[in-house]
Amino acid sequence: MKIVAQITEPINAEMELFERKFRDSMSTKVALLNRITYYIVNRKGKQMRPMFVFLTAKLVNNGEVNERTYRGASVIELIHTASLVHDDVVDDSYKRRGFFSINALWKNKIAVLVGDYLLSKGMLLSVEYEDYDLLKIISVAIREISEGELLQIEKARRLDITEEVYYEIIRQKTATLIAACCSLGACSVKPGSEEVASFRKFGELCGMAFQIKDDLFDYGTEKIGKPTGIDIKEQKMTLPLIYVLNNCSAKEKKWLINSVKNYNKDKKRVKQVIALVKERGGLKYAETKMNAFKNQALELLNTYPDSPYKEALSLMVNYVVDRQK
Repeated sequence: MKIVAQITEPINAEMELFERKFRDSMSTKVALLNRITYYIVNRKGKQMRPMFVFLTAKLVNNGEVNERTYRGASVIELIHTASLVHDDVVDDSYKRRGFFSINALWKNKIAVLVGDYLLSKGMLLSVEYEDYDLLKIISVAIREISEGELLQIEKARRLDITEEVYYEIIRQKTATLIAACCSLGACSVKPGSEEVASFRKFGELCGMAFQIKDDLFDYGTEKIGKPTGIDIKEQKMTLPLIYVLNNCSAKEKKWLINSVKNYNKDKKRVKQVIALVKERGGLKYAETKMNAFKNQALELLNTYPDSPYKEALSLMVNYVVDRQK
């Protein structure tokens, strides 16, 4: 059995019902919007974030979920989709998971408005049912995602990013949404419990590992849904590069900074940067850090008795760092 099928096995019924509810939540009276949302829904990814919501809820609540869990999963998927649509505009990216992005097909103006629409749908879903505790979790995630993106842009201008700042950027940009998934799952079934905070931490650790894995893909050759070297082209300072900048000669550091700042569109130069980062152990260092986050997440899970949901979450954590795309 494939790993994703193993992870979803304990929540197959919930995921099936969730997909129906999610499709319904996307419907609108605007024909153009319906066409675009239909395109989005039919090109969905693995839906890792709703999976985190359902598995966490079932783990902390003896295998039971409720309507709040479904709403939490829908909200997080709407917010995540909105952030991807906006990201593609910001990054001038015309492909997403091998398909054309919304901005590629319908231009930037429509893509921004669609992202705004999805964001508002998510917020209103919580308000409509007075899920104010869930809304607070989501609102914090949206704020942190925006702060993380802006912090990254600010640092990219000066290329003065430290390892600590890098962790703060990825915590806000990526980990906060997975943290929200897990705390939403716990909060939907056990509002106000200590597990809401502990699973927020669990999700954050998973998210940190997930983003470092994503950064490592920038140095690979597999078909991963984004071109190799795109982070360097966009002047994003990722962990492998930060490590090498802090552990190379002054001459190499000057060459690397000059390459990222002034030659980041030069394909040959980008390849040379990638080769140097690999040669100086940047990938190995990043892998070590990624595995440390993974192991901390697994330690948090080990405080719970064995169950299909605990096993599935363990598989999910391992999948985050073992995935090939």
